[in-house]
Amino acid sequence: MAEETLQTYIKQLLEYNKLPEVTIAWQGGEPTQMGVDFFRRADEYVKKYRKFGVNVAYAIQTNGTLLNPEWCKFFREHSYLVGISLDGPKNLHDAYRVDKKGKGTFEQVMRGLRLLQKYKVEYNILCTVNAANADYPLDVYRFFRDEVNAEFIQFIPVVERNNETGFQEGNRVSDRSVKPKQWGEFLSSVFDEWVRHDVGKVFVQQFDAALAAWLNYPATLCVFAPTCGTALVLEHTGDLYSCDHFVEPDYYLGNITETPLIELVTSQKQLKFGRDKEKMLPGYCRKCQVHFACRGGCPKDRFIETPEGDQGLNYLCEGYNLFFTYIDRPMKMMANLLRQNRYADEIMPVLAAEERMSGSIGKTGSRNKPCTCGSGLKYKKCCGKRG
Repeated sequence: MAEETLQTYIKQLLEYNKLPEVTIAWQGGEPTQMGVDFFRRADEYVKKYRKFGVNVAYAIQTNGTLLNPEWCKFFREHSYLVGISLDGPKNLHDAYRVDKKGKGTFEQVMRGLRLLQKYKVEYNILCTVNAANADYPLDVYRFFRDEVNAEFIQFIPVVERNNETGFQEGNRVSDRSVKPKQWGEFLSSVFDEWVRHDVGKVFVQQFDAALAAWLNYPATLCVFAPTCGTALVLEHTGDLYSCDHFVEPDYYLGNITETPLIELVTSQKQLKFGRDKEKMLPGYCRKCQVHFACRGGCPKDRFIETPEGDQGLNYLCEGYNLFFTYIDRPMKMMANLLRQNRYADEIMPVLAAEERMSGSIGKTGSRNKPCTCGSGLKYKKCCGKRG
C-alpha cells in the first residue's frame, strides 16, 4: 500500500466514524511482510486524525511465520489483537499450510505463537476446517485447548470454487474443501467436548453466535445475520469491494482516492449487496427450523439447488442443519440459565448429573425428582426431556 493511500484510508476512516470506537484490521496475503515500520506509520496517522474521545482498536491476521520479538513488542505496546492461522497439530496443519518450497510451516507458526504468549499479546486462533482435518475434530480442538492454551477459537470452513476465473462462480468445489456433512459433524463433536468441559473457559466463535440466536440477540457473525455488507475490503491500491469474499469486478465499489470512503460504503450498490442476502434466500430456507440461527449462511457459499430445484441454497446447508439441530437442547438450557441471571457454565454440572442419573433412572425413580438445573421442574419435564 502506497503511503498516500495509507494516509487517505486512515484519515477518511476516522473522519467519518461516528462511534466511540473504531477497529483497524489488517489482513493479506501476509500483512507482516510490510514490516513493522509500515504499521508504525499507520499509528502516526491514527494519532494525527483521531477525534478526541474515540478509541482505536487494532487487529491483524497473520500466519505467524515472520513474528519476532520486535513484532511482539509492537503488538503489545499498541494493544493489537492478533489472529494466528493454525489448522491443528503438525500433521494436520502441514497438510495445506506450506511454504513456497512445499515444506510445512507448523514449527514456524508455533514459534511465533509462543513469542506472542511470552510477550503477553492478546491472540486468537483461526482454524480452517478442510479435507485434511475435518475428520479429526477432537484432535484439533484438544490441541488448541491443551497444548496451545487458546481461549478464543474461530473455525472457518474451506469452501473453494473450482473454476477457471478464481471468482465465486460455478458449483464445483476444490478437493481440499470440507464436505457439508463433515462440517456439521466437526462442529457437533467439538461442541460435545466444549459443552461438558469448557463453557466459560474456551470461547468458540460459532458457539457464541449460536447462543446469541437462541437468546434472540442480534447476530454476532455476518454469516448468521439476516443481511450483510459490513465486511468490506480495501485493497492496497485503494480499491474498495463489497466483501472480502467478493474481490472481483461485479463487486467493485470504487477507489477511496477518487471517491470518499463514506460515499462508497453507503452507496446504493453496497446497500443492495447487503439486502440481497435476505432477499435472495430460497423459500426452502425460510421454512427451515434452524433458519433463525443460520439465516442461509454466507452468500459466497450459496451455489447449489434446493430439493425443489431453486437456486441459492448454501453448499454447507446439510452441515448447518445437522449442527444447529444437534445443539438445540443444550442451547435452550444455557439460554434459560442466562435469562435467570445465572451463568452458562452451570450447564456442565447439569449435564454431568443428568448422565449419572440416566444410568439409575430405572432403579431409583430419579426422573421424578427435581431437576438439577434449578428450574423447579421435575427432571423428566426439564433436562430429562429427549429431543
